[in-house]
Amino acid sequence: MDERSSTDQGMRERGSLQHPDTRPEMLEGVSTLVFVHAHPDDEGTATAGSMIRAAREGHRVVVVYCTDGDPGDVPDDLAPGETVVSRRRGEAEASAAITGTARVAWLGYGDSGMTGWAQNDADGVFSRAPLDEAARRLADILDEEDADVVVGYDWHGGYGHPDHVMLHRTTRAATELAHKTPRYLEVTMNRDLMRHLVVLATEMGMTTGMDPSELNPDTAGDDGNPIGTPEAELHWAVDLGDDVTAKREALACHASQSDVRQLLALPAEVFPFVFGTEHYIEPGRPPGMVRGWWLDRV
Repeated sequence: MDERSSTDQGMRERGSLQHPDTRPEMLEGVSTLVFVHAHPDDEGTATAGSMIRAAREGHRVVVVYCTDGDPGDVPDDLAPGETVVSRRRGEAEASAAITGTARVAWLGYGDSGMTGWAQNDADGVFSRAPLDEAARRLADILDEEDADVVVGYDWHGGYGHPDHVMLHRTTRAATELAHKTPRYLEVTMNRDLMRHLVVLATEMGMTTGMDPSELNPDTAGDDGNPIGTPEAELHWAVDLGDDVTAKREALACHASQSDVRQLLALPAEVFPFVFGTEHYIEPGRPPGMVRGWWLDRV
């Protein structure tokens, strides 16, 4: 039994994985949604569109960052006394203003970096935090917000980054500790769609000079597993429509980081194909991907 199976089974035994239709009180009126992200800027590529829509519909949106993003690129224009951490916190607040996020919270851990980086072993990094401690910190925020919905990451955080994997474990555990069991979803990437986009990009001549293995989602990610999740295992595909424009604006708030600048360099007409749909797993929900909004009853 792999990590996904054992974790899901344990939560089913404790009654935490429930289809939303068994929670009739969940989405009556305004809900509080807590989106948990590993680093400042992760929301820009993953859940910003859903955050924008939820806020526009009147729901309270909260984002929690587990780390401070300290190993990120050092901007050339840092002001005297400004640090990478303070810059990235400011960028997170700017992104929140665009997404309509009411609160930006921080768990207070350091960024672990990619697998094999020196900071993997540093004191205070998220991936080395005691699980019960990290989960308690997050659960305290869920309790403060009386969270109705919590969004975390899939079982290996999309591509295996140590902080993303730890976020998955922490978020699952925090929903168990919270005084009210929230509806729980996991943002992920559609592996089948990624394959299709690579084919299209190649046909359009956009991959010239690139290493094909770096574009192939079946190539091992940071943890040795393929990137994302097969479409057959997904439950929700949220098409953003015009909200993809604001999603790009939210991502642009994090332009101090070179990887973000690379994404922003995508042609305006291409960006919606790559980031215009957000995909989610909802543990405990019957199989089958629904194209729709997970705050609507289906």
